Amino acid sequence: MAADIRLPDQSLYSLRRMAVDLKRGGVGYYPGSGFVHVDVGRVRYW
Repeated sequence: MAADIRLPDQSLYSLRRMAVDLKRGGVGYYPGSGFVHVDVGRVRYW
């Protein structure tokens, strides 16, 4: 289970930081594609 997220009023860096701070699941940062990926797997970042 996962989601690729972008919000018009938030920078991708800010979204990434919020997701990482949750310390729940994986967080992928894709600035070139315009989204942050979050999933329910083990805690990891890329």
